[in-house]
Amino acid sequence: MPRIIDAHAHLSEHLQDELIPYAALNGLKYSLDELLRLMDESGITSGVLLSPPLRGGIPLPNERILELCRRSEGMLSPILTVEPSAENVANAVQLAKNNRADVKGFKIRLGYLKVFADDPIYDALYAYAESEDLPVMFHTGDTASHTGSLVHSHPLTLDRLANARSGLKMVACHFGNPWIPDVGELIYKHPNVYGDVSGLIVGGSKYTIGYLDSLAEQLTRAIYFAGGAEKVIFGTDYPVSTPALSLDLVGKLKIDAEDAERILWKNAAKVFGI
Repeated sequence: MPRIIDAHAHLSEHLQDELIPYAALNGLKYSLDELLRLMDESGITSGVLLSPPLRGGIPLPNERILELCRRSEGMLSPILTVEPSAENVANAVQLAKNNRADVKGFKIRLGYLKVFADDPIYDALYAYAESEDLPVMFHTGDTASHTGSLVHSHPLTLDRLANARSGLKMVACHFGNPWIPDVGELIYKHPNVYGDVSGLIVGGSKYTIGYLDSLAEQLTRAIYFAGGAEKVIFGTDYPVSTPALSLDLVGKLKIDAEDAERILWKNAAKVFGI
């Protein structure tokens, strides 16, 4: 069996989790047992876990993500979500230091919060991430909330930070959808910028298959523009999408077997140190 890494999954087991409606659309129970079972059934050998949003506009506490990852018995590794305040940045850095062997990176929720990636509030976080060779993941593109700010989640806003910090590994989550060509430009221009293809397709629509084909065409063009898939990373965004749909998307890309392998695990192994 080929190796597969899911570089973008969510879980909370919290009744106020705002991703519960997405789980319902996909017919999912949205539990740790289910996630681990689906990973096993799909051949996903490991993954990283991120905080989902809770009602009230806050993410699940990072300590809970660490606990869920411990319960996964090595299948999942934690990504710490960092909100834009000096206290949150300091707490995230300290938590990462205290759990250095486990933490695989950080996440910033652009668009859900009206902050840009190059805001000085994150300087200490970026300095630590660079020193430890840890990636920072950025939400880009459409937001799950209708109150999100697309001005702040547009992927091209990452360009300024990539110019200023060429040593910082950056991941544009969801490949900036619907601005997929813009992420193609970012990963072509910047050696330190990657794009994950998580959460691009949700089940339950009469146009799901047609949309899947459309996404595959757009991503294929972006990969061609970038000259290959060395900067593209697989992820599901569970429960927003399922492993089956996410793998179907990769299977529809018009790329060779070598690039498919890069997307499915090699790039994630390099970026996250898994």
